[in-house]
Amino acid sequence: MKLQNNTNIWIWKLKKIYRQKGNDLKQFHLVSVLILHLIFPGKKLKQAGPIDLYFRQDVDETVSQGKKKDAKTAKLYDENKKKLRENAVQKFARWMYDASIPFNAVNYDSFKPFIEAVGQFGCGMKPPTYHEVRVTCLKKELEHTRLILKEYTDDHVKYGCTLMADGWTDRKNRTLINFLVNGPRGTVFIESVDGSSYSHTGAKLFDLFNKYVQQIGAKNVVQIVTDSANANVLAGRHLEAQYPHLYWSPCAAHCLDLMLKDFFKLPHLKKVYERAMMVNGYIYNRPRVLNMMREFTRQKDMVRAGKTRFATAFLTLKRFQNHKASLRKMFTSEKWTTSIFAKEAPGKRAAEVILMPSFWNMIVYAVKVGGPVVKVLRLVDGEKKPPMGYIYEAMDRAKEAIVASFDNKEDKYKDIFAIIDHRWTIQLHRPLHAAGHFLNPEFFYSNSNIENDNEVVTGLYKCIARMCETEELQDKIMDQLPMYKRAEELFGMPMAVRQRNKKSPGNQYFIFII
Repeated sequence: MKLQNNTNIWIWKLKKIYRQKGNDLKQFHLVSVLILHLIFPGKKLKQAGPIDLYFRQDVDETVSQGKKKDAKTAKLYDENKKKLRENAVQKFARWMYDASIPFNAVNYDSFKPFIEAVGQFGCGMKPPTYHEVRVTCLKKELEHTRLILKEYTDDHVKYGCTLMADGWTDRKNRTLINFLVNGPRGTVFIESVDGSSYSHTGAKLFDLFNKYVQQIGAKNVVQIVTDSANANVLAGRHLEAQYPHLYWSPCAAHCLDLMLKDFFKLPHLKKVYERAMMVNGYIYNRPRVLNMMREFTRQKDMVRAGKTRFATAFLTLKRFQNHKASLRKMFTSEKWTTSIFAKEAPGKRAAEVILMPSFWNMIVYAVKVGGPVVKVLRLVDGEKKPPMGYIYEAMDRAKEAIVASFDNKEDKYKDIFAIIDHRWTIQLHRPLHAAGHFLNPEFFYSNSNIENDNEVVTGLYKCIARMCETEELQDKIMDQLPMYKRAEELFGMPMAVRQRNKKSPGNQYFIFII
């Protein structure tokens, strides 16, 4: 008690001296702590003890909420900690450079809790050893990951899930198949297998797919999604026969890819793409011409890395359209006409194509018919929201956008519509898409015709009949369906109404049950 009183007296004296001398009180805290350490060497002003382990703040919560300070404390903190932080950041950055750690590692969600945990420990923390990060911590993190995955698997049991098989070919020409499970919380990777001996035989693929259906739990799998290769189609049919409640669906992205490829089988689109690729290849195979092009396009490239691997052709033509003025200016400039490239045959052909009005007219046509389909492709190939409840509407809107771009002149888009309808009817359209469209509040409550659309309602009833094993459950759903149609009870709550256009149906469902 006496020591505490002496401490308070010394702090009061220090404040008085600073005020009389007109010194800045910003440094008062640091100076007073230093003097008190000299006067009372046996007094530890701050020491972490066992009790701190029980009452310390959770690092994840601290990072998410942030530390709350008043204005004076925040200002003092900034002044006193600025140099200490700069030194710590510099030392950390040096370690990153030595270890060749990518710069974007500091943007990971797990990075801030790590910094907060080190800060809570304080001075004198020993760095982790090689054994700790390689064995001890790795085992703990593995167990932590298993606990996270358990939350996913619990949702699969409760809400159902989709098994996805993504086939691809590696550099050794092996056919590899990635198996993933998608549920309300997102997608989880299961395993990658060498499917070279399975990929061309429907019966063997069925055995392979069936293995993972059993592993996840047959009752939990609502559908399995693969590409539309013949062997996969046959394996999917076998699965539907084996499990009466399960649906096989072709990969929507793969079907849209085939749709886009069919577009380029049309003679006029095939010709414009070949011309564009000829010009593109000519420019990029000659460094001097490439530098000239970049000078006119302000360092913009013609080859664009597509956001998906399916729409390369249309992305390339779109890039041509964006740089039309720059390319035409380049091939008519004095720099081009006086160069040796303007006199060689390939250069003359490239210049002829760029200055050809019909070439640019066909690029505009290709972008008009392909752009809306590429938007649908980005929807189904992304992870922003579950696409099942949006594909139906997205395809309708894509067709409406194509019609509007040609002012309802059917002769300009009838061949395109024939391709779209063929792929949609034969491969892409499934009862699940119709049911997802019907049960999406964003579309159902804004379009009164959905309830009277025979194709959509039929798809919904087919899903109910296939996925519900007992007639009692089917009848119960049919009894409760009018509540959804009339937006009664939970569906009519102001909170649910506000979220119709903001949340996907899966997220809205979680709001209802919470």
